[in-house]
This record gives sequence, C-alpha cells and structure tokens, in this order.
Amino acid sequence: MVERKREIQIKFYVTEQERILIEEKMKLFATSNLGAYLRKMAIDGYIIQVDYSAIKEQTAEIQKIGVNINQIAKRINSTGNAYEQDIKEIKGALEKIWQLQRYTLSKVH
Repeated sequence: MVERKREIQIKFYVTEQERILIEEKMKLFATSNLGAYLRKMAIDGYIIQVDYSAIKEQTAEIQKIGVNINQIAKRINSTGNAYEQDIKEIKGALEKIWQLQRYTLSKVH
C-alpha cells in the first residue's frame, strides 16, 4: 500500500451552488485537482472583510441633505423666488457632502 504524505482528512459540505462556484474558480487557476485547490485556498487564501459602516453613515447623511434640498426646491417652485438663505443652505449642504466624502475616503486608506 502507498504511504500517504498527508494522513489527516478534512471533510465539509457545500450546496450545489457553492460547488459550482468552486469549480468555476478552479478553472481560473487551471487546475482540475479539487484537493490541491482547496488545500491551497485553505492555507494561502484570504478573506476580505469590508466595513461598510462609514459608507452607510455617509448615505444616511446624504439622504438627509437631499430631503433638505428637496424642501428648498419645493419652496422655490411654489413661490418662484430663490432666497439668499436658500442658496446658502444648498452650498452648505454641498460642502457637507464633500466633507463626508473626504472623511469616508480617509477611513478607507
């Protein structure tokens, strides 16, 4: 009997969809050896966890700003006048968006 280099067997279950994804990724690495591929990924592969909290916060803030701008636009449309305060609010809202974007990008790097 042939002596094995690797004596410990590890088993796990996957869904049909997961099996298909694994096979597709194996094709990208030009290998048909499932064991070699899974061993390589388990040892050398890595998982990227992305923290979307800053983007979610930014989205919520931009949504609030959008509501304020919509209220200003509605007032301008109903009165036919754009007031200096309205323009200042819109400029302030745009500045806040740029600040949020710079802050979010600074957290990414």
